[in-house]
Amino acid sequence: MGLPVRKSKVAAPPTCPLTESLALLRGAWAPNVIWYLSAEPRRFGELRHDIPRISARVLSARLRELESRGLVTRRVLDTSPPSAEYALTPLGRELLPAIQALASVGRKLVAEWEGGASKRR
Repeated sequence: MGLPVRKSKVAAPPTCPLTESLALLRGAWAPNVIWYLSAEPRRFGELRHDIPRISARVLSARLRELESRGLVTRRVLDTSPPSAEYALTPLGRELLPAIQALASVGRKLVAEWEGGASKRR
């Protein structure tokens, strides 16, 4: 027979802010798209060039999702053929410090793994 589950003494918010923040970044490549839009607005083809391993289908889906979540804006350019430019919204920019922190940890991990691999040789 298991132990009874005790009731939490911490008042939980109606929705978890961490879950809500992470939900903005869900989907493959979403943080990468935000990362590459951080410096300046980019066109679809430029983003495909920036992230070579992403398929056009996935990039298109991710841009639509990020736009629907209010993180990215799409501006149609008056060119022939028609083109669109994507940019971060103020809400999208608020995610940059978190993404930069994750990238910093990633760089440390890669350096550690590379250092460990050279020691094993």
